[in-house]
Amino acid sequence: MLTPDELRDETCVACPGQRLPMGAFDVAPRPSPAIPFSAALGYRVTADTGVPTCVHPFRVCVPPGAYFSSGVPLPPVGSAPPPPDDPELPPDATLLEAWLLAVVRGAPAVGLGVALARAEALAATRFSPAEILVAMRRVLRGC
Repeated sequence: MLTPDELRDETCVACPGQRLPMGAFDVAPRPSPAIPFSAALGYRVTADTGVPTCVHPFRVCVPPGAYFSSGVPLPPVGSAPPPPDDPELPPDATLLEAWLLAVVRGAPAVGLGVALARAEALAATRFSPAEILVAMRRVLRGC
């Protein structure tokens, strides 16, 4: 599990993890219109309940769960991040960053260069060089 500082560094600006500790928000499997950004609160909430909700489980290193709304216990400290939901290449560029981050987190340190080269080559079969570059820069900035 991430420390408060790591949580702020790993999450996007629309995430409740920017302002709330782990366990004080739910984690959804992916973005959805049912989990819009609340300008008043400064993070995403589930529309029908108002519960703060993160939509990127790979960023907070816990599987999707109702941690706040239903009191689901957080995974033990030091447990491995969840595997990506879908190891296949994503269907559109908006999910490319998440896919690349899963590749980076899943690669052993000694094999990171090879994993990135393979990921880049595979991504090039579906995405433009500009889309790949933007996603890689965002992912590698945090490494």
